[in-house]
Amino acid sequence: MLALRLLNVVAPAYFLCISLVTFVLQLFLFLPSMREDPAAARLFSPALLHGALFLFLSANALGNYVLVIQNSPDDLGACQGTSTRRPSWPPPSTHFCRVCARVTLRHDHHCFFTGNCIGSRNMRNFVLFCLYTSLACLYSMVAGVAYISAVLSISFAHPLAFLTLLPTSISQFFSGAVLGSEMFVILMLYLWFAIGLACAGFCCHQLLLILRGQTRHQVRKGVAVRARPWRKNLQEVFGKRWLLGLLVPMFNVGSESSKQRDK
Repeated sequence: MLALRLLNVVAPAYFLCISLVTFVLQLFLFLPSMREDPAAARLFSPALLHGALFLFLSANALGNYVLVIQNSPDDLGACQGTSTRRPSWPPPSTHFCRVCARVTLRHDHHCFFTGNCIGSRNMRNFVLFCLYTSLACLYSMVAGVAYISAVLSISFAHPLAFLTLLPTSISQFFSGAVLGSEMFVILMLYLWFAIGLACAGFCCHQLLLILRGQTRHQVRKGVAVRARPWRKNLQEVFGKRWLLGLLVPMFNVGSESSKQRDK
């Protein structure tokens, strides 16, 4: 339990450090390299478009990250006056989280990167957090590949060029042909690629469960759920203002009836 609580602190710090490093690289390396094109129009310059798109992706990722932390799932134990004890007869589809020490409604899983449980109130923000984190990481990887390609004069036309970039760069780094800053960017490329694919996988898996009207906890326990149209399952999580939520980080738990109903 001590290891889990320690991970609950280290994982958010790791995510925030990666976000800060990504922002610094974008601001001080990638954007300045795009300003060097004098033929580009000032209004639609690559630096301006790149900066606006990156700010949009990162703002949505961090905004939904904060909302996941702020909007914890309903604590049924607190409603019964036993927030630190497991109730004798918990309602269906609830789970007692040992890390949070509470019983959450429609518990899905405990996310260590946010230090919070994912359930009835923050499922939508968690899905959007995974989506925009994946897009921000993959977009940063593309910008980093363009930067490395220009600085080191490397062509990525061959499909295996990205896979062989790391071992080749390591040997060149120890021989002095690659600078430390360039080697750091190359390492970040693979980190962005791994985080982007992992978050994309989480997002797709979570969307599939939402369409089925299930949670990850129910799948692990083999709990059967009542079959409903996938549109109702989707609306219960994303609400009626789902399109606005895709553009602006906002909190919406869906219909009012879903707040009182335990699936």
